[in-house]
Amino acid sequence: MSGSTALHQRSLLDPDTTFPLLPPLLGGDPTHSTAEVQYPLDIGYDYDSITAEDFMQPALPGLHRWQPLLPPLAPEVDLAVGGTPLLRMDPLAEFTGSAGEIWVKDESRNPTWSHKDRLNAVAVSAAVAVRAPGVVVASSGNHGASAAAHAARAGLPCVVVTSRGLPPGMAALMCAYGALVLETDTDGRWPLLREIVDRYAFHSVSSTTPVPTGHPFGPEGYKTISYEIFQQLGQQAPDAVFVPTGYGELLFGVAKGFRELAAVGLCDVPKLYACEPGALAPLATALEAGAEWARVPSAPTDAWSIACTVTGLRAVAPVQASAGAALRITEDSLHATAGAMARCGLWPELSAAAGVAGLRDVVRSGAEVPKRAVCIMTSSGMKIPSPYASEPVAFTGDWDVVDGYLDGVAAPVG
Repeated sequence: MSGSTALHQRSLLDPDTTFPLLPPLLGGDPTHSTAEVQYPLDIGYDYDSITAEDFMQPALPGLHRWQPLLPPLAPEVDLAVGGTPLLRMDPLAEFTGSAGEIWVKDESRNPTWSHKDRLNAVAVSAAVAVRAPGVVVASSGNHGASAAAHAARAGLPCVVVTSRGLPPGMAALMCAYGALVLETDTDGRWPLLREIVDRYAFHSVSSTTPVPTGHPFGPEGYKTISYEIFQQLGQQAPDAVFVPTGYGELLFGVAKGFRELAAVGLCDVPKLYACEPGALAPLATALEAGAEWARVPSAPTDAWSIACTVTGLRAVAPVQASAGAALRITEDSLHATAGAMARCGLWPELSAAAGVAGLRDVVRSGAEVPKRAVCIMTSSGMKIPSPYASEPVAFTGDWDVVDGYLDGVAAPVG
């Protein structure tokens, strides 16, 4: 089977409520949403025609290999997304305290160095399918850079609406792809995005609703992370997956991927741990209250890529279904973890270290340690300043500097 088996959009609140596959309904479920809370849409497939063989693809770049399990992909959007390495990271055992296997799914190997490429490969394909004149996104960084790259590949203009104070490296990346980057106050991003949609009929690849519903097609791209992990672990699922979490689109996609694998009898669904900045943690707040959504006050955090004040059903549902948890990761833990990962050869953006930090917190809590844990590293630290990196040292002939660095590791010869 080579073509998409996607049938329709369906309500995440009530899967029996369905809508045509196209156009994507960017305002969420129009039947059940209210002025107070908006509900996301999911994509339904002809699952009767899908077999275990459809999942038996090599974990290589290019989402087209999973086309039966995804909405239609436009060839002109293809940037060979995915196929990222799954790395056995025993050097992190001492730092985390885990006696189990530690694996890191390194999403920084994608074309724009983050997991957002999987979302935009699908969402920008939808923009092409509906013949949109352009793409618009509200983003603090990774999502905007990825949308700009995929729009450029498709020959579409892209507008990125972002907050003031964007890191220079991230701004340069967006602009290099030809995007128009509009800076505004953080609270002004969404009204500006909606006005661009209304004025120019641009296709939004980010959420347009107060309670986040996101692009209905986008999280489908994230399912492929689970398919790849399954293949890379020798056609097995891990016991737990630790996911850096903002609005929960990545979390939802990873959960759905494992549910689909389980539905054809290939594996069980692992526990899912959503790893949020503890300064905010709307998902943990919602789960503790037994609520479908929650909003929390804004608070400063260095993990700005996952700094969200509101969460919705797309994040709540997968944690509840997997018997996992939402973890409140402290700033100190994020910084310590990012530094530890870098010393092991991985350079994460601070937000991208939340998964490994979550594993460390679970071990320290005294809970059962997963025998095999996968931590998703969402993005590279190369796009933003790294507070855990040391500065270059000018060599002036003083070998004590080198000797000090090598103390206990190597000794001068002779």
